[in-house]
Amino acid sequence: KLFVFGDSYVDTGNWGKFANSWKEPYGITFPGKPVGRFSDGRVLTDYIASFLGIRTPVAYSEKVQSNLKHGINFAYGGTGVFDTLIPAPNMTTQIRFFQHLLKDKVYTKHDLRSSVALVSVAGNDYAAYILRNGSLEGISTFTKSLIKQLAVDLKQIHRLGVKKIAITGIGPVGCLPLSTAPHSYSDCNETFNLLAKFHNQILHQAVKNLNKESKKCVFVTLDIYSAFMSAIKKQKTQAGKLKSKYTNPLKPCCVGITNRDTCGSVDEKGTKKYVVCKNPKLSFFWDAVHPSQNGWHEVYLALRHSLHKL
Repeated sequence: KLFVFGDSYVDTGNWGKFANSWKEPYGITFPGKPVGRFSDGRVLTDYIASFLGIRTPVAYSEKVQSNLKHGINFAYGGTGVFDTLIPAPNMTTQIRFFQHLLKDKVYTKHDLRSSVALVSVAGNDYAAYILRNGSLEGISTFTKSLIKQLAVDLKQIHRLGVKKIAITGIGPVGCLPLSTAPHSYSDCNETFNLLAKFHNQILHQAVKNLNKESKKCVFVTLDIYSAFMSAIKKQKTQAGKLKSKYTNPLKPCCVGITNRDTCGSVDEKGTKKYVVCKNPKLSFFWDAVHPSQNGWHEVYLALRHSLHKL
């Protein structure tokens, strides 16, 4: 079974129908209509489930007794370790949902023994910090308190009976279209990337300590940063070779027509306020912050060797 916690990089439909992830053109590549994923198709959860040889676990908001055999996805787009600017369940609350299900005996100890947890979190915590404080001042203290709480959360998931837990670092946030748009998607913002590297370094150390404490290799870090960078580099190389076919990997496939619009925006008459690239299957980013299905597939290929530790 796969139990998923975190944010929009792993959410497969927990948000209500008013969220962008349930609006066109999300889901156009897979399954052909919006189903609550923040992408044109599959996200990281789908690839990890298929690696484990199971179907994608059902979203917590859509759970019924009959469809829980592959696990459950508790992740909500926009959430973090702490409360962010998005009113949705943070990590602690998501773990509480899991606890309630275990109290109700939805899963047995035997079920949990052969299960894996996937945790993707923290990017939104930094976005919220920067928006609240207007700068990066004091960020290293914030990182330490963030990782401290995350370690508590990871230990709790393990304590509940999950034997293997994969935790993603954060990606190169300075390469997200949101960061590169002011410079026509030409260069990554190195300040933001340094912040991501610092977070990942502290996380790596915390995970090492957790494994020491448990005297087993329970926790596995997934290096999303390097996976994103190698996928972007690969795409850049292909773009250089095939000028007409491949686009700039830093440029998203779906963009708002003006600065006020985003992918999925419509006006009061229902007129689209966004444009979609000709071939999403060639793009790395889908919208301002999320990879496309193609992007996630490339990231998954780069991560596959570390998934063998699960």
